[in-house]
This record gives sequence, C-alpha cells and structure tokens, in this order.
Amino acid sequence: MSLGQPGYCISVGHVRAKANRYNFAIAFFVALGSFTYGFNSAIIGSVIGEPSFYSYFKFEATSAYGGRILGASNGTYAGAGVIGCWTVFWLLDTLGRKRAVQIIALVCIISAALQAGAVHIAMFLVGRCLNGLGVGFINTAIPTYISEISPPAQRGRIVGSHGFIICVSYGVSAWCGLGIYYENNPTIQWRLLLALQIVAPLLLLLGSPFIPESPRWLISNGRNQQGLNVLEKLHANASDPQHIGAREEYVQIKRQIELERSQPSPNIFQLVFSRKYGKRMLYGFYLQAMCQSTGVLVISNYMVLLLGKLGVTGSTPLLLLAVYNSWAAFLNFINALLIDRIGRIRIITIGISGCICCLILVTALNANYTNVGNTNKSGQTAAIFFMFLFVTFYGFGTDVSSYVYCSEIFPTHIRAKGVGWSVSGLFLMTTSKSNPGVCLTEKTNPHDMCILVYTSVAGTAFNSIGWKYYLVFIIVTSLMLPYVVWKFPETKGLSLEEVGALFGDEVALDVTHLTDQEQQELDAAIIGGHALSGAEKYGAALDTKTGTAWESPRDGSEHLEEVA
Repeated sequence: MSLGQPGYCISVGHVRAKANRYNFAIAFFVALGSFTYGFNSAIIGSVIGEPSFYSYFKFEATSAYGGRILGASNGTYAGAGVIGCWTVFWLLDTLGRKRAVQIIALVCIISAALQAGAVHIAMFLVGRCLNGLGVGFINTAIPTYISEISPPAQRGRIVGSHGFIICVSYGVSAWCGLGIYYENNPTIQWRLLLALQIVAPLLLLLGSPFIPESPRWLISNGRNQQGLNVLEKLHANASDPQHIGAREEYVQIKRQIELERSQPSPNIFQLVFSRKYGKRMLYGFYLQAMCQSTGVLVISNYMVLLLGKLGVTGSTPLLLLAVYNSWAAFLNFINALLIDRIGRIRIITIGISGCICCLILVTALNANYTNVGNTNKSGQTAAIFFMFLFVTFYGFGTDVSSYVYCSEIFPTHIRAKGVGWSVSGLFLMTTSKSNPGVCLTEKTNPHDMCILVYTSVAGTAFNSIGWKYYLVFIIVTSLMLPYVVWKFPETKGLSLEEVGALFGDEVALDVTHLTDQEQQELDAAIIGGHALSGAEKYGAALDTKTGTAWESPRDGSEHLEEVA
C-alpha cells in the first residue's frame, strides 16, 4: 500500500531524540493554558445555576429577557472563541509562541476579573466575550507549542497532556460546583466560581518567563543557535551525551523550513480551498467535528438533568457528575500513554466505535426507563452505567488523540492557522441558539442543575423529543467514522517535518527512514561538525508513489556552527 493511501502505517525506524524530564515539565506547565480553557468553559454552568446570580442582576432565567441574556452569554463566548481560533495565528507567528502565550494568559485574567467583579450585566457579558476570545486563543496556542517542543516518538504522550488537563479541569469544575452547593452566602456562590478562573492563567503568566521559545519558531526566524540550544536542553539524555538526536532534529527542521520559506503563506480561508493544504484543513476540522458529534459535551453538560430523569435526586447528580469528569480525566491520561504505541487513527477508531455502541444502549435504556412514574431501578442503573462506559471509550480513544493529530499534520509555516481552523470545529459544532430557561423550568431545585453548560439545543431537544435526541449522535457519528478509517493517514513516530510526506509534500530530510549505514554516516558527520553536509549527502525524501525511501546526494559543505 502506497504512502498517503488510506490505511498506510509508517513503521518507525531510527528515532534518537528523546524527551527528558525538563521537556515533560515544560509541557505540563504550559498545559495550565489547557486547564484555563476547560475550567472557563465548564464553570459557567455552575454560575448560571445559582439563584443569587439572577437576583443580583435582577432578572428571571425563565423570562424572555432572561433567555436572551443567557443566550447572549453563550453566544458571545462561543462566537468569540471561533474568532480567537481564526486570528491567534498572528500572535503565534509574529510575536512567537512564548510571547503569545503570555498575552493570552493576560487576556484570560482580565476577562475573569471583569466577570467576577461585574456590577452590571453588560460588564459580565463583556467579560464573557473577552473570555471566549481568550480560550479560543489558548486552545490553539497550547497544542501548537507543545507539538513543536516534542520529539517524534513521544509526541503523542506529550501533546496528550493538553487533552488530559482539559478533562482534569472539567473534573475540578464539577467538584467546585458540588462544593458551592453547600455554600449559603449568596455573594460567594457565583463570584467565587468566576474568580477561580484567574488562578490557572495567573500561574501561567508568572511562570512563562522561564519556559523556552519554540525551537521551530526560533529557527524559522533565523535564530538558529537559540533553536539548537533549546532542542539540546529539551532532548538531552544520558544515552546521547553529544546531543546527536537534537542535532539531527535541528538539521531536519532547518532544511525543511528553508524548503518551505519560498512558499506563500495564505490566510485561513485560502488554505481551506487550497489544492496543497485543503485536505489537511478538512481533516483537522472534520476530526474535531466528528468527536463532538458523539454528543460528549451534551451528555456531560446535561448530566444532572439526565440523571434526574433516571430517578437520581438531591446532591447525588452533582457527585456523580464530578466522578464522571474525574474518570474521564483518568482515561485521557491512559490515552496519552498509549497513543504512541497504538497509533492515532487506530485508537480514535476504537474510541468512536465504542462510543457508538454505548450510545445505542443508552438510547434504548432511556427510551424505556425515563418515563414519568417508572421506578425500574435496574434499568435506570444500567442506563447510568453505559453513560459511564461511553465516556470510558471517549476518554481512552478520542479526546487526547484528536488534539494530537490536528497539531501535527500541518507544516511549521501554517501550523498555527491549521490548528486554529481545526479547533474552531469544536466551537462551531457545539454551539447553536438555545433557551437555557427550558431546563430551569423543570420541577426541581435550581441547584440540581448547577453544572449545566448551555452550548447546544440539547435543553429544548431533551424536553421535546427526549431519548430520540441521542439518535442524532448515533447516526451522524456512524456516517463520519468510515471516512476517518479509510482516508486519514497514520502519523505515529514521524517527525513533524516528515508528516508532510503523507500529504504529498517534499521532505528535505527524512531521518526516520535512513538505513543503518546512512544513519551512522550522518551521525559521524554531526559529531565531526559537518552536520549539514552529512545531512545533504544522506538526506532521504519519501517517494509518495511507492512509499519507499530514496537517497538523494547533494552538495554541501556548511558546518553546524557556521549555519547556526
């Protein structure tokens, strides 16, 4: 099967670069931005479930005016999130990944302060809009940065920290919502929840001076020696005292950037319709859209309401939601550990297939056991079990994997734009006009739904067609999955530069597929200081027609020190 064809899987050859503890520490620290995105997205559900929120701003959630206010809160947040995804590339490409992260953290801090200190509903909505812009920025910037500091063999695990920490933040948000259930001070109830949004971006901003700039951004901007120094620090290990792996990476990155430098840098919408990059833009957006089409956010956001219809009452739904999100975070961690072994497409296929099977069972059980007056505890318990099994498959195979894949299929000069476009699929697929007041009219204490996040028409759908709403997720996801299985190429084990060959790009230097002899000669050239001449002589490009490596000797006499 030829390279770039459906189902083709790269077998990893020589990959020397290896992440060290410093590399992992930087990735997990920067993932405070991931926590910011997840926590800010989830905590608003607790806020709009607090009666004191409505009494302070003097409106009723069930009124027409209240519906417009809550709809505006959702719409401004999600709409600004899409804009953030589509515009953050300017910060990332112009100012650098590090400086962009600092600015984004500051935006998130200001937006949280505006919301927590709001004295008028307009002030709250301005803060909410700015918050959406910030999380749109950050949900693009973090996976972009982490992917660029990660070595090929461990990139899935390291970039996976983004998805893992997002789920951790969902869990923390749920536990905060449960804790606030027992707070009687009306001022503390909703302002404290909003103020907690400041913590993660503030820590990120304070620690950001100590994180390195992306080596790929440095090299693409002519700061070669700094880029090499960062690579050596990130990937230094005892088994490679001469930094051969890092220097191989440096040579490969530099040559690929030189190859791409002559190419134009179109805007996002030109990329979408580009013959060269359109397929990648489609794949990134499609993957994020498919993941959200499982209904994962609908089930999570409306969990308390759904549990109520299954006979769970009091504070127990809040406790189960907190456990549900915490379990999802654990499964995301397992996903990050296994993705580099199993492969991106295979583990996504397992995850989505499991989700579909669980949704079918959840639908059948809800159809029979959510009727008014139904007291069949066995059936209701089974429905809850399969909801947990659903998130088990989603967390194990899908959440982390989708971010990893979208962050590695784009070349350096358009990566920020490509990731931004892909992630916007998440915002667009989970956002539509809704009336949150529909859910609040249920005959239950408003606290019982304090974790709901109104990002879809689910409230209206569950109240009008009930269990039939699940059929939408089953049908759409079942139709979308085959395209991923048959068309999406596997990227496991390849450097970011080599991934381009899967889509027909010319690769300046394919280190992964060098023969042992070529590898030894390249290593010797690097040790001798003639890295570029060695790389030129033994550079290999992937023949996308045959899937084999061919040797392309070229002239070159530059020393590593001279070009750096």
